[in-house]
Amino acid sequence: MTVDDLLAASRRGVQRLTPEETVAAARRGALVVDTRTEAQRRRQGELPPELLPGVLVIDRTVLEWRLDPASAARIPEATGADLRVVVVCRQGYSSSLAAASLRALGLDRATDLAGGVEAWLAAGLPTVAGPADVRE
Repeated sequence: MTVDDLLAASRRGVQRLTPEETVAAARRGALVVDTRTEAQRRRQGELPPELLPGVLVIDRTVLEWRLDPASAARIPEATGADLRVVVVCRQGYSSSLAAASLRALGLDRATDLAGGVEAWLAAGLPTVAGPADVRE
């Protein structure tokens, strides 16, 4: 298997969201999780909480521990397997893999923003200077 095969498998049967669908999902209570690095967020800007209520920044290296409702290291927002999670990265590649990992943990409603923050910006949606709600 190649990384392209893995990526394709992670996206199979999953409805990935457009930027506008991500905004709508957040307004319906979805947890939007930005996994971009600090440097990427500094260059591209933070996702605006006024459009994405409750948007969080969680480092990709601890994502599963923070969102698994059975984990001792979970965040308070990780309330159960029915939680809708939208993972966001810079271009929509690592977010697809991360969402697949969350689904493997039982978060069946996990998906990602297709095209990442680059698609967000291309859609003309704003970013802000910060601060972000960073969860370590």
